[in-house]
Amino acid sequence: MIALTLAQIAHAVGGELRTHGTDTDATVVCGDVETDSRLLEAGSVFVAKPGEVTDGHLFVDAAAAAGAALAIVEHTVPAPISQIVVADAVQALADLAREVVARVRAGGRLQVIGITGSNGKTTTKNLLARILQDEGETVAARASFNNEVGAPLTMLRVRESTRFLVSEFGASGPGAIARLAGLVSPDVGIVLMVGMAHAGGFGSIEGTVKAKSELVRAVRAGGLAVLNADDARVASMAQIADERGLRVRWFGTGPAADVRATDIDTDAAGTSCTVSVDGVARPLRLQVLGSHHVMNALAALTAAVALGVDPAAAIARLQTVELAERWRMQPLGGDRVRIINDAYNASPDSMAAALRTLAQITAPGERTVAVLGAMSELGEYAGEEHDRIGELAVRLRIQRIVVIGAEARRLYLAAVGEGSWDGEAVWFDTADEAYDYLMGELRDGDRVLVKSSNSAGLRFLGDRLGESFS
Repeated sequence: MIALTLAQIAHAVGGELRTHGTDTDATVVCGDVETDSRLLEAGSVFVAKPGEVTDGHLFVDAAAAAGAALAIVEHTVPAPISQIVVADAVQALADLAREVVARVRAGGRLQVIGITGSNGKTTTKNLLARILQDEGETVAARASFNNEVGAPLTMLRVRESTRFLVSEFGASGPGAIARLAGLVSPDVGIVLMVGMAHAGGFGSIEGTVKAKSELVRAVRAGGLAVLNADDARVASMAQIADERGLRVRWFGTGPAADVRATDIDTDAAGTSCTVSVDGVARPLRLQVLGSHHVMNALAALTAAVALGVDPAAAIARLQTVELAERWRMQPLGGDRVRIINDAYNASPDSMAAALRTLAQITAPGERTVAVLGAMSELGEYAGEEHDRIGELAVRLRIQRIVVIGAEARRLYLAAVGEGSWDGEAVWFDTADEAYDYLMGELRDGDRVLVKSSNSAGLRFLGDRLGESFS
């Protein structure tokens, strides 16, 4: 965090300052801001956030012992540390992030890029950060820090020397993206796609469109909207951009795109394509596994070029990225059995894309094995969407379909109903049962996809299989 006095922080968060020891209103704090006391270092700011499992106020003493300079609390705690008392610690975190970004932005160098979409946010964020880091100091979210806590924590990492802030914005419901993006009013807003992910939280696909469009509405006056020309729902957001006087740049695979990919070809080592930027064609070879990541790369490239990066340099940097993020199409295992661990998140769109990639990269003589768990947050659409994925897996001729968990049982039943009734599809209640089965079933030449939503916990099964066959 940039250097601020205790009084300035208290004013920013609307809190009451209670100093400790030799601290005064003028005491300067410039350490990192954390909500996890285990991450604190000397000079840090600890935000004591109440949580579902525990309460951050229980760890204020630990924060003081770790050398934290300040605790932001909802009630005073008897601990040897200066405290700012606020009504809502999470809101205080957001207010402090807004203040810090505004102060840095006033220096005239900082460019803020916001990313949203039903799928691909984290991959696009990482690809764009890789491009921009060679242009200047870049701050990007760790992992999937895209909610009401993670997004402000990312914003608070900017300093006076930061040139680019790359934030991803997730949405738990209507208004969430508006609140998060509104903290920083991005210079560039990227909307990747609108799919069924989290549809249960928005009531309908139309509700999802409205939620994702909140980012376009939050882009600052004179800013840029980077939109997916292949997705009609995203393309409709150009009207909002026009109404707000924003520039629009398009990415996609069709002729309407300013940054376009053609001749896409995927194999076990990555994806090749030809990328045209404003009509100038160049080859691109992505090491990140899966042809669906081409769209994420196009989005990152479109934003980077708009920010002044040379297209050839941006493409060269994209080609150095070996892994989008842990647990996202992550290659594991060895030459005998190869594991693709993609179980950090799942929606109908990303599940279908991962299954198609599995089918595309499997050579003759090799066997496809899909280990699948539940897709969460689909609400009333959950049953039919699990049915659809089970049917797709059979139509793609996936040779072994291993389904785990009660919430995914309909996927298994759909696969059986589609024709995988002779032992090709199996169901297990737990990941441990599935692991025991797979250790006896997998053989040389198998390619194994592990895919589920985070809540299903199959990412750890993927890691376990990867270790077993490494």
